[in-house]
Amino acid sequence: MGAAKASNSKDTYLATAVTFIVIGALYLIDKLIHFSTLGLPWVMNKDNMLLYASICFLIFKRDKSIGFVLLGLWLVMNIGLVMSLLGSLSGYLLPLTLLIIGIILFWFAKR
Repeated sequence: MGAAKASNSKDTYLATAVTFIVIGALYLIDKLIHFSTLGLPWVMNKDNMLLYASICFLIFKRDKSIGFVLLGLWLVMNIGLVMSLLGSLSGYLLPLTLLIIGIILFWFAKR
């Protein structure tokens, strides 16, 4: 039990360290070349920092729950973008997706 907890902490530290490195590198690159002048202002959007963190946690942490929670928060914060990308299907697809995800999470919680 202690070894599993230590491994989990190592995974968390690794994912957090990589997240800080990625965000720090992005800020440094933005200070040097300015993403907005390249036509990429969305790269440094504050909401997208949550997306970058979720991707780092999904890649570097064995337990994917934190990465999925961060990704879910990013989706909720950018619901307008998601709906515009989905087009006319978003009226039905989003509520159905939320219901399915909620049912799956409820099922896992009761297991």
